[in-house]
This record gives sequence, C-alpha cells and structure tokens, in this order.
Amino acid sequence: MKIEDIKNILIIGAGTMGTQIGLQCAMSGCDVMIYDAFPKILEKAEKRNDDLAAYLADKELISKETAKKALERIQYSADPEKAGQNADLVSESVPEDPELKGRIFAQFNKICPSRTIFTTNTSYLLPSMFAEATGRPDQFLAFHFHDVALSKIVDVMPHPGTSQEVVDLVKSFAEKIGQIPVVLKKEKSGYIFNSMLSPLIASALNMASHDIASVEDIDRSWMGVMHTPMGPFGIMDSIGLDTVWKVSSILPGNQNNPAALKAADFLKEYVDKNHLGKKTGQGFYSYPEPAFLDSDFVTGKAQ
Repeated sequence: MKIEDIKNILIIGAGTMGTQIGLQCAMSGCDVMIYDAFPKILEKAEKRNDDLAAYLADKELISKETAKKALERIQYSADPEKAGQNADLVSESVPEDPELKGRIFAQFNKICPSRTIFTTNTSYLLPSMFAEATGRPDQFLAFHFHDVALSKIVDVMPHPGTSQEVVDLVKSFAEKIGQIPVVLKKEKSGYIFNSMLSPLIASALNMASHDIASVEDIDRSWMGVMHTPMGPFGIMDSIGLDTVWKVSSILPGNQNNPAALKAADFLKEYVDKNHLGKKTGQGFYSYPEPAFLDSDFVTGKAQ
C-alpha cells in the first residue's frame, strides 16, 4: 500500500479522542467512519464533532468551508460489518484494557480487507500486549494522538513485529493529515510526553489526596511558575478522569504503592459520580468555562 491509497479511515470508539481523530482525518480530506457499539455514544460523538468544528472555525484555525466539508465526510455506525468493510487504516480508541482491545481487533480482522493497517491510540499500554490478537501483527502499531485542538504531535510506536513499511506509511499518513510524527525506536509505556507527564500527575494527586493543598492551588502554582494555560488537574480533566484512574490502576508497581493507591481512591470518588472531566462537563472543574481560564485565576482573585 502507498500513502495515496490511504483514503478511508475507520475510528473504533466514539469517545473524546476517537471523535477528535476522526475530525482531524476528515479535515485533511479522508472519508471517515466512526464506529461504536452504542448508538447513544455515537449521537454524542456527532454533537461533539459539530461543536469542535464550529470552535475551530470560530477561532479561525480552519475555514468555515473546511469545517463544513469535514463534517460531510464523517459517517457514524454501530454496525461493525458496515464500518469496517472499506477501511484502509483503523484507529482504535477504546478503554485501556488489553483484552478488550485484542477482542475488538480480532473481530475487525475478520471484517476489514487484508490491506488494512491497524493502529491503537492507547495512552499507556504496549502494542505488543495484544499484537497477536489483531491477526495481523506486522500491520499493527501504536499511533497516539494528543488533544488535536491543542497539539499536532503524534507518537508512532511499533512493536518488535511491526514491518518497517507500515511504520513508514503511518509516519507519512501523520504528515498527510497535518500532524507532527515522533517515531519511537522501541516500545515505551506512555510514549515520550506521557512518560514525562506521569510524574507530574502522580505528584499532584499525591498532594491533593493527602490534603496538602487544594486542587486549585496546585494548578495555580504550576501555571504561575511555568506560564502554562492549565495545571495538572486541568490536564487530567482533558484526558478524562476515568482514563487517568484506569491507567493508574494498571501501571506496574502501583498495586503495592500506598501513595498510588490513595491517589487512585481520590480519583475514584470523581469517577463514581461520573465527574470525568471535560467530556462530561464536570471533573475537577466545570466546563465549558473552567475556572482556570479566568485571567485572574493564577492571582487568586478569580471568583
């Protein structure tokens, strides 16, 4: 397969990241099918993409015409046969469970054409954990996006069995859709950015869960010194608190780490209330206008 042959993109999982990746591909001229087993989630995904396209157009990051055409290129389906039959490249964004991911890829291995490249958007799992389950391990790797409204960096991470041709194709595809690929030489849980971000999140959760400082003051400290638009808790809201909690529970060593267990319990209180962050409108902050966006947040004068 050549880069010009990658035209039809299948997104598996219509959560926040799946819908964003789908929109990014559509804005770059690809035809996109977003699949999820739950029709209600697909309805929310369509609304989310409509809102994101409007936001990007309002901020003049794309033209209104580009936004309109991109939305017209996206289809939504809960029918796996319909979703996978013409895919050239698959991007999977389902919950961080290697067995679940393996089962879904095995299902679509039977549906998708033999040419189809499989990729996972996993945040912390290694592709080798479920490469064999895909049925095409040589055509499978991790292709990880960040928030497309904030960053163009994408990680391309092969496992030992990925063919070099597929690595090169996915790297070229990333460039085709306006992203900046960074290619890892070997598997690393968390890739590059997340590997640096994880200690920050762990430290922030440790302080909050031990009531050393408030969520707001921890974010305020980071933002005030580093001059960033959000702090670690704002970042967690953007990722999704269910994802942060799930990842914290599967990372090696955390099961016997009292600080990690306490942090996980702290997060679980939010997850149990469905306060998952930006995607549910409530997490550590309330959305769409979180307190940290107030110009006086860092000074402490924001009401």
